[in-house]
Amino acid sequence: MANLNPFRPGAGHMPPYLAGRSHEQDRFRELLQQNSITENLVLTGLRGVGKTVLLETFRPLARIDGWLWTGADMSESATITEDKLATRLITDISVMTSPLIQTHTSKHPIGFGGIETKESATMDYPTWHDLYERTPGLVVDKLRSVLVSLWSLLQGHVNGVVFAYDEAQILSDRAKDGQYPLSMLLELFQSIQRQGIPFMLVLTGLPTLFPKLVEARTYSERMFHVLFLSQLSSEESRKAVVNPTLVDGCPLQFSENSIASIVRMSGGYPYFIQFICKEVFDVWLSKLGSDESPAVPEEAIISKLDNDFFAARWDKATDRERELLITIAGLTNSDDEFTVSDIVARAKINLDRPFSPSQTNQMLGRLMEKGLIYKNRHGKYSFAVPLMSKFILRQLAKGPDLFS
Repeated sequence: MANLNPFRPGAGHMPPYLAGRSHEQDRFRELLQQNSITENLVLTGLRGVGKTVLLETFRPLARIDGWLWTGADMSESATITEDKLATRLITDISVMTSPLIQTHTSKHPIGFGGIETKESATMDYPTWHDLYERTPGLVVDKLRSVLVSLWSLLQGHVNGVVFAYDEAQILSDRAKDGQYPLSMLLELFQSIQRQGIPFMLVLTGLPTLFPKLVEARTYSERMFHVLFLSQLSSEESRKAVVNPTLVDGCPLQFSENSIASIVRMSGGYPYFIQFICKEVFDVWLSKLGSDESPAVPEEAIISKLDNDFFAARWDKATDRERELLITIAGLTNSDDEFTVSDIVARAKINLDRPFSPSQTNQMLGRLMEKGLIYKNRHGKYSFAVPLMSKFILRQLAKGPDLFS
């Protein structure tokens, strides 16, 4: 009976009903209407907020408007050097163009007039990589030649190309190694767009992404429009819970009390809505035909969510870092933004060994590297994991030993 469950928690899994993202889709449509590309897109937000899912909904919108779409999930192995990133881009181009064959006429000097022959080439990876290798200059020069040639092939047939990359927060420059893949990517697209070529860059990632772009190239602030995905409103959350059960053949529907409980537990985060709804649906499905009145097993679901979602992230922190996270979780503004001075003041009250400002800064930096904290453009900090403070407080309530 498991296949009767319409809810699908998981990284990037398309939900049965996409709630509350029409504004972001409208903004993407507007970007597709640019006469020349002056704005690219950064789609950012916490884990579990639905960035990957929303990115996938942009793909058909682009195709309807006559744009091609290519891209992939970024990985450290594909972005660690400029050459590796170039290979990533050429691969994505070749996937898009490999069905195409380019024909050109060559004239060979035989006799007085010469003869003309038609030659053709399949626009696959070897063809693009050969062009890349034959072009003199730096990696960015070689890639620019590839993208210019790509547009000469596509011009008149499509309105443009969207290059979309998920998990883009992994991109970074490595000055000590003399490698600047992030800066190279930004320079490449800025120069291509200045030539009037309609290639749009769409990057999706955690909130650390945009500050990294600006740090790499200050003009990034003008190059990108940023859409920050927040949690769904109560009404949007309710639709995400209810609408998947309204389809023909769905064996059950949630009661109003259960809907309210699910919305409250989820905090409005799409991943948590899917996770909780799937658990509740499975429990209710197993009780169909019995006399037992179904209810939301909150304690069991929260325990499973703690183990499946939060525990692995909590395990990344050292004992001292956990003390800092517990201190943050105790702030009244822990679910919003907080500062170093907020943490230091709270630690002086709660800890035998409080944190100095310099210690706090250093530890926040390490927690940012571990994906637990992020720093926004205004120098304030937030949890990078939604509802993390509530998880920490739940662990604290179980007992004082959080360091084993």
